[in-house]
Amino acid sequence: MRVDFYLLSRDPAEKVVPQLAAATRKAGERLLVVGQDSELLAKVDRALWEAKPEAFLAHGVMGEGHEERQPILLSQSSDAANGARYVVLADGLWREEALGYDRAFLLFSEEQRQDARGYWRQLDQHQGVERNFWSQESGRWAQVA
Repeated sequence: MRVDFYLLSRDPAEKVVPQLAAATRKAGERLLVVGQDSELLAKVDRALWEAKPEAFLAHGVMGEGHEERQPILLSQSSDAANGARYVVLADGLWREEALGYDRAFLLFSEEQRQDARGYWRQLDQHQGVERNFWSQESGRWAQVA
């Protein structure tokens, strides 16, 4: 199980999720995007539709039907109705259910940094969890040691 922590220092979640979704789909995986805030999910929904035509990111929203067929599903719940093995926690809030996925992406803002540190330390209690920290300081994503 791998957890990638992404500090959103330049771009908001709705700009980063399409990048992660494209990489996930390229890897042949399905993705669940979780957020408590319906406004955030609406922004992510629009951003996925507005992706470049060559990078079309087919997706659906939980409750709109055909959830099980969606390669990318947006939801307020961490239950993968689409069978996803990858999950993006777009609102910066850790959910223990993420440990049931093969890979989790936690997107958090500068204001959520302390909480993210706590989540990082909390994962020490779980064996077999690989953690990575990514920063966008130089304009590109770079893994921080």
